[in-house]
Amino acid sequence: MSPVNPFDDAATARVVVDDSGTLREWNEGARLLLGHLAGEVVGSPAADLLDGRHDGPPTPENGRWHGTLALRHRDGHTVSVWVLAHHRTAADGAPGSWLAVAPPAPAAAPQDDPLIRAALTQSPCAVMVFDDRLLLRGVNDAMARLLGLPRDRLHGLRATDINSRPQNMELERLLRRVLATGRRQDLRSHLKAEGEERAHAWVALMAPLTDADGLVRGVCVSAHDFTEQHLARERLQLVNEASVRVGSTLDVNRTAEELADVCVPALADFVSVDLLDPRDTGGEPATVVEPPVGLRRTAHRTHLPDHSAGSAHSSTCSPAAAETGRLDFYPAGSPQAECLLSGRAIVAAEAHGDLERWMGWDPARLRQVREHGVHSVMSVPLQARGTTLGVAVFIRFRRLHPFTHDDVLLAEEVSARAAVCIDNARRYSREREATLTLQRSLLPRWLPPTAAVQAASRYLPAARSGVGGDWFDVIPLSGMRVAMVVGDVVGHGIAASATMGRLRTAVRTLADIDLTPEELLTHLDDLVVRLSEESGDDRAGEVGATCLYAVYDPVSRRCAMARAGHPAPVLVPPDGPARQVELPSGPPLGVGGLPFESAELELREGSVLALYTDGLVESRDRDPDAGLALLREALAAPGDSLDAACDRVLHSLLPAGSAGDDVALLLARTRGLPTGQVATWDIPADPSLVAPVRKQVLDQLAVWGLADASFTVELVVSELVTNAIRYGSPPIRLRLIHDATTLICEVSDSSHTAPHLRRARTWDEGGRGLLLVAQLTQRWGSRHTTEGKTIWAELGLVEEE
Repeated sequence: MSPVNPFDDAATARVVVDDSGTLREWNEGARLLLGHLAGEVVGSPAADLLDGRHDGPPTPENGRWHGTLALRHRDGHTVSVWVLAHHRTAADGAPGSWLAVAPPAPAAAPQDDPLIRAALTQSPCAVMVFDDRLLLRGVNDAMARLLGLPRDRLHGLRATDINSRPQNMELERLLRRVLATGRRQDLRSHLKAEGEERAHAWVALMAPLTDADGLVRGVCVSAHDFTEQHLARERLQLVNEASVRVGSTLDVNRTAEELADVCVPALADFVSVDLLDPRDTGGEPATVVEPPVGLRRTAHRTHLPDHSAGSAHSSTCSPAAAETGRLDFYPAGSPQAECLLSGRAIVAAEAHGDLERWMGWDPARLRQVREHGVHSVMSVPLQARGTTLGVAVFIRFRRLHPFTHDDVLLAEEVSARAAVCIDNARRYSREREATLTLQRSLLPRWLPPTAAVQAASRYLPAARSGVGGDWFDVIPLSGMRVAMVVGDVVGHGIAASATMGRLRTAVRTLADIDLTPEELLTHLDDLVVRLSEESGDDRAGEVGATCLYAVYDPVSRRCAMARAGHPAPVLVPPDGPARQVELPSGPPLGVGGLPFESAELELREGSVLALYTDGLVESRDRDPDAGLALLREALAAPGDSLDAACDRVLHSLLPAGSAGDDVALLLARTRGLPTGQVATWDIPADPSLVAPVRKQVLDQLAVWGLADASFTVELVVSELVTNAIRYGSPPIRLRLIHDATTLICEVSDSSHTAPHLRRARTWDEGGRGLLLVAQLTQRWGSRHTTEGKTIWAELGLVEEE
């Protein structure tokens, strides 16, 4: 069905008058009513048709006017006509116009119309009936009251004759669809009916009216006020939105901001969240609140008109007397203090005369309240788990209506949900700070300088999931060697950090006895299994970890390493591309009973070895292989400083400065000892040849310029070589290693019997050799090798001034 031109209907007189009062359109119904042809009146003042004095046309602000007018007929007599006029706004910003309609006389409407009788019989609410030309055939009393027009004056009008609102245009479009398809249509709108102070939610149900042959002869429209259902749905939607949006992070400030964002403008025009200052109560929320109450502004939001740039988040154009972060004290009698003392929401409204009384304690706030037209304030306490956290204040100044009882219930529901999230964030922040403090106390504060490697490290705690158990360490070993370790305990929180501390201590202890990498991981695996058993029967207490352990010898320039489920290190040779070291993965620590394998590779001097935890290369938004590629690219970039390389790696892989998991990174640049700093002798198993050996050692010390240490070194060499000849097994080898500050003496033999100190009695002829060595050196010890054992002792060299 093609659209119907309302000016083609001759039964109803329709004219268009612009805002200047000039006639612009004149239909056939107007000609039949007053006798004037369109060409005779279009372009002339509409007032020329009035017979006698009138108050003039209505103004556009009124929107609609209806009443009886005395109009001048072409032949000179006066015609009394009931006219309905409503203002129409032009879409392109041009001047508006008025549509004036004069329906046929009421007598023209049949009183026994079957369509009207069917509509009034079938519809229990406000009803109007349109015929197949989209003309009103009748309305019931309920619909006439809703439209605010006389019932007997509406016959022959269209929906767009009654009003030019978009809802009326949409209604006419849907009526046309019902006539064409014969199917029901619904129209939902939110508007203010005639005589109402506030808008209601309406649904117009349009049903086809058919004759005995099933042909569509008209449309019955029934209007239903479903404001209560609409408001209930909005409240439910706000509660649901709060449950989704509030508490998205474990940050107290962000959670408070989310509460304000959800409630503006859905519930209030301004919302502020003020929390009790934990510093006044030792870090915990107060169990008893007494005025004056100290509240710190945590968040606020304002709903302002769109033409105010940036106004949605502005505090200078809102009733916010306190800036974010400011601490204010609220005395007894203030809304904030009263709601915290009573534990319930308090509403103050201008209409009740209590708003100025509530705000009288602070003249500055009262002045802002008056300037912004605030008429209703609601204060709701934020309480969770029996503790009081603060107060949320809801203010209305743009909405015309004060808070209702349902609004109070809604604010209390949303605030209660937000309070639980704020309390969760507060507890998490407190535990995170404690965990970070423990973590930092367990991690090395500085890396020891060694002759084997130059090292730099970084540790970055997780931003969201909580501090975990990542750790790293550099451990000096005998013979100028150095051990490097990186580990990652499964889980987060204080328990993971405590487990990390125990494992780090265990690694240092096991490293002191010079175990090979695979042996050390085996002992560490046993420890993790025991920790899991000690944690209890529930699987939640199980302990798991991954670890990478490497030992580098600067004399041989070889590095032995093994890993337990940990990412393999990345090696950057001095003149080659970065690559990941091929290393058997090994099972994670805590599995128990499975072997670990080690690998050994030669590292040229100046090679950089990168040890890291998986949080560096793995993330939700990136494939691990892509993370490894970025790591290799960042490590391969030119640069002399390892600290700069660490920063470059973190910037490349974590551009936001935060990670979803803990990140530990250890970079080590290898050094090599020149062959001139190492001297080795094969010792025959003959005690009489010890003296020639001492002579060779003294000659070597003279070559190195260490003659001042000759006496001590001679005694130590004599005791260690003699013990090896007496208690060990050939072959026996003596090795001296020195750098700028240390001289190391090592004696090796093929016996696996470990030496030990013992207390010699007065009459004993022996047993004092190792005791003498211990007293003359900085430290001493033994380590087992595949060929036997090595006894070593370190002497500190005094640098000449």
